[in-house]
Amino acid sequence: IEAQLEGKYNDYSSLEYLAKQDGSVALVHVVQIRNEETNAWYEAMVDAHSGELVSITDFVADASYTVVPINKQDPTEEQETLEDPADSTASPNGWHSDGTTETTDTSGNNVVAYKGSVSSTTEQSADGLVFDYPYDTSVSPTEGNNVEAATVNSFYIMNTLHDISYLYGFTEAAYNFQNSNFGNGGEEGDRVRMSVQDASGTDNANFATPPDGQSGQCRMYIWTYTSPRRDGDLENDIPVHEGTHGITNRMTGGGTGRCLQTTEAGGMGEGWSDAMAEWTEWDSEEITDFSMGVWVTGSDAGIRTHPYSTSAETNPLRYSSIQELNEVHDIGEVWANMLHNVYAALVGEYGWAEDFKTNPDSDSGNVVYMHLFIDALALQPCNPTLTTARDAWIQADENRYDGAHSCTIWTAFASRGLGVDAADYEDDDSVPAECQ
Repeated sequence: IEAQLEGKYNDYSSLEYLAKQDGSVALVHVVQIRNEETNAWYEAMVDAHSGELVSITDFVADASYTVVPINKQDPTEEQETLEDPADSTASPNGWHSDGTTETTDTSGNNVVAYKGSVSSTTEQSADGLVFDYPYDTSVSPTEGNNVEAATVNSFYIMNTLHDISYLYGFTEAAYNFQNSNFGNGGEEGDRVRMSVQDASGTDNANFATPPDGQSGQCRMYIWTYTSPRRDGDLENDIPVHEGTHGITNRMTGGGTGRCLQTTEAGGMGEGWSDAMAEWTEWDSEEITDFSMGVWVTGSDAGIRTHPYSTSAETNPLRYSSIQELNEVHDIGEVWANMLHNVYAALVGEYGWAEDFKTNPDSDSGNVVYMHLFIDALALQPCNPTLTTARDAWIQADENRYDGAHSCTIWTAFASRGLGVDAADYEDDDSVPAECQ
């Protein structure tokens, strides 16, 4: 039976009677066969006398979503219909169940996406959790099926971010956002509320992070730079940026939501969010420049002062640049560009894994980078500075990898002025003696 169903018996069994279509009754062994790698899970009824497989129940309910995949930045890179993208480790009951309640709309254990009120979700377009609402870029965000498309895309993106970050350590015990925590620690009842095309603003987005046990609130807005106007819900770097505020605010300070409140720490919050958005969109080991908000603004420059780049000519920002900065997004650009350089150094030294969003067990540079990104959040102090956050990365590498990547990380930070003796926004390019 295991060979027939390409899985393994998981120790669940019973002895029952099965009413067959011809009117007869068969005594059957009822067993479960599961394949974690393919997300297959069957209940098999095997005739107790002949050993024949007489009935199969497929426990997996496939869902499909027409969206801009998370590795793409916006609708100009084409929408796709994705089949059952939920990760079975991070979301064991899929995106539409908390283990008790099943839904057929854009609500579930991790996220509820809606427009106007929490009850105004988008229903499946066809039975079987089919959400097929292509976004039409030729008309305004509120015309045709665009509201439904925006809601589905936001539901997909925020759930995908939940699943990816879960695999790298943002779990229930690390204060993540879920209605049910399945007995894995942390406070429950706090799935993300995702308000699409929110009426309270334009040309922006935001994420409010209360303590563990209270729902995070994301508000996405329509952008007015172009005609027709464009919807931030469809430019994936924006909702990923916002959702990452929830991760960094929860993990820094032990789930309180109160430990990124100084100007420098808040600026770093903006930087982590840009860095996460960039990381989700890498599709090869080639290191290229990255700009935020290109589609919604209709400008290659996007919404930041410089692209993120390893080139000092393209992006000259350094630790000392903060001397003249007092706005969080501007400070965030300094930190995000440093992380861009750390990423580039790790990938250059240790390679790149294509399955990085679903497999956190690789030793490749892009996987190492995200482990250190997440691990360091829990190690750094409340209201960190760039220097204490840098130190948390070094300590995270020591904790997880016995310091194997420390010189690569030190060299990347030092290349932007955040070397060993950097302090008070004065650059230093030195590295520890063992790295020289």
